[in-house]
Amino acid sequence: MAQKYYTVTWDQLHRDSKALAWRLLERGPYRGIVAITRGGLIPAAIIARELDCRLIESVSIVTYDEEKRGEPRVAKPPVAAGDGEGWLILDDLVDTGTTARVIRALLPKAHFATVYAKPAGKPTVDTFITEVSQDTWILFPWDTEPQFIAPIAKSVAQ
Repeated sequence: MAQKYYTVTWDQLHRDSKALAWRLLERGPYRGIVAITRGGLIPAAIIARELDCRLIESVSIVTYDEEKRGEPRVAKPPVAAGDGEGWLILDDLVDTGTTARVIRALLPKAHFATVYAKPAGKPTVDTFITEVSQDTWILFPWDTEPQFIAPIAKSVAQ
């Protein structure tokens, strides 16, 4: 498990997704967007609005069975996107690049963008906004709820 946590709020996700849209604007226009479920759905909605793109497809890759990591399996292919020509693939995060490599094989001509990227997965995407260390676990707003957290100084072994 990761040793560090990075909490992303709804406001921050919106700002970072909008920053990604600014970066992607000059590379478009795009015929459509392929959102990687589930984490890419919200950034895709924000970026679709900012790029004025109304055609949204999805792709679902399953890599975990409960808490056990397995081989990636395409649960729902992005049929409408063909080989990806003129399409934008969006996800919240690229971690190790495992999912990204599967999707790249499905859509080799698409532009791949993520809001956040870790070093191991960074080479598998074309565009991202924020890099975090490999040992950081990002807590997205749909995975968390507000609660008390002890100060860092009290959580570090002395």
